[in-house]
Amino acid sequence: MTQSAVLPEVSVETPPRTARRSWQRWALLAVGLLAALTLPWVIYPPVAMDIAAWALFAVALDILLGYTGLLSFGHAAYWGGSAYVTGLVAVNVGVPFPLAVLAGALAAMALALPIGYLSVRRSGIYFAMVTLAFAQMLFFLANQWRDVTGGENGLQSVPASFFGIEAVETDSFFFYYAALPIVVAGVWFAWRVVHSPFGRVLVSIRDNAPRARALGYDVEKYKVAAFVLSAGLAGLAGGLFAISHGFVSLQEVNWTTSGKVVLITVLGGIGTLWGGIVGAAIIIVLEDQMASSGFEGIGIVTGTVFVVVVLLFRRGVWGSVLHLLARRRRE
Repeated sequence: MTQSAVLPEVSVETPPRTARRSWQRWALLAVGLLAALTLPWVIYPPVAMDIAAWALFAVALDILLGYTGLLSFGHAAYWGGSAYVTGLVAVNVGVPFPLAVLAGALAAMALALPIGYLSVRRSGIYFAMVTLAFAQMLFFLANQWRDVTGGENGLQSVPASFFGIEAVETDSFFFYYAALPIVVAGVWFAWRVVHSPFGRVLVSIRDNAPRARALGYDVEKYKVAAFVLSAGLAGLAGGLFAISHGFVSLQEVNWTTSGKVVLITVLGGIGTLWGGIVGAAIIIVLEDQMASSGFEGIGIVTGTVFVVVVLLFRRGVWGSVLHLLARRRRE
């Protein structure tokens, strides 16, 4: 009797809720795409491209941090490693930049496989320190291997070849629109990963790894897979950043780059994907405005913003917005 009383109620109320969530999801997606398409009309196109690249980088880290519960302080290795490979392929082979970026992403995944295999055997701060140590090894290699990387001078004159289309190769405005599909594809792939059965296993590992292991999941293999996928998306972002700037420096593999993407991800809200995009927009625009005004204490300001957000908005900017909307729906 209780079953028959409950079933009609579920069958009536569930479809409207599901339809409403689906409508909200598509509306949010439309707003995001519209913002991405209009961005270079609103701000300087190279800055718009930086936002897109860092947003993809933050989304990549969020797969590891927000959905798997692994804090990496060494993701600059995959952003910067891909940037160097992309630059070398573009300079020496002369292929269109999407192929060079793809080569960089594959190199980042190949680099992440052994590092991830060794790193996931640790957890918490020990995992973070191991990833940082491997990233600093890559920094040392890039600094010393001057014949290939250019050392302190960097890898210069990286071309943005694009099937002979001069407008894309010489104008940052048109380059943005040529590179945007790669960013969108990367974000879509990340979304598919975290909303798949694989992504749900990652969340279960984040919440309770011993229980996931007791259910028969190979926790270490799932962590390595998440690590490699995250590195591949970070590599896509790093390759696009290198092509956009036409230059690759040691800064791309420095520990400060790893710290910056962690700041962006936490600022936007971990475990949301959209939070990384929001955080990237805030930090990159803020840095650009301060640099344009000649202000030199950029790190102090961004650090202060980070501290304020962590203290007042524990879930990050976008995470706090989602929490507020969910609470209003419950009311």
